[in-house]
Amino acid sequence: TRYGSIGGIWFDGMWDKPNAEWRLTRTYDLIHRLQPAALIVPNHHQTPLPGEDAQTFEQDLPGSNTAGWNTTTISDLPLETSLTMNRSWGFNVTDRDFKSTREIIHYLVRAAGVGANLLLNIGPRPDGTIQAEAVQRLREVGRWTSVYGASIYGTRKGPIPPRDWGVTTQRGDSVFVHVLNWPDRTLALPALGSRVLSASMLDNGAAVPVQQTD
Repeated sequence: TRYGSIGGIWFDGMWDKPNAEWRLTRTYDLIHRLQPAALIVPNHHQTPLPGEDAQTFEQDLPGSNTAGWNTTTISDLPLETSLTMNRSWGFNVTDRDFKSTREIIHYLVRAAGVGANLLLNIGPRPDGTIQAEAVQRLREVGRWTSVYGASIYGTRKGPIPPRDWGVTTQRGDSVFVHVLNWPDRTLALPALGSRVLSASMLDNGAAVPVQQTD
């Protein structure tokens, strides 16, 4: 009641004691009464419950289960991928297994391709500073989004479901094709459902040759 406006509360846990009396309904009702605009996002790895506003998938893209605990189906709620930069949520001086900038960008793009938000975690050091490895990756991702952010921000998942080669996102009548893994010169896309008027590279506007067939 004395924090001012709160944008959201992210609940972690419940997976360790799933049968305990968590009084979630009572807690959610209290939050919504005191802060009606606050989003409630749980990380309990279960089917979303009444009062929850988003579904998060820890260390996974929605629909994937590489982590082993994202076994629930995708709901109709807004989706999120919650991801660490290395293997730890908090600061861990021995954890040097940082994801590369390329990996993080691919997570960002593939999350957008399934209509999900990417929550990228940073574990501050005890003095509050951020590790140089995290700063470097954030700056590199920032440089990427300064060029390609239009294909991520304000978009929804595109008309083509995720493929091994990449994903699509969409804003209005513009479809963004994110080619992440494609060694060939030609990329065959399923029907988009409408006529393609033009195609171009997002970074420099160069025209991309497109041929539509039946």
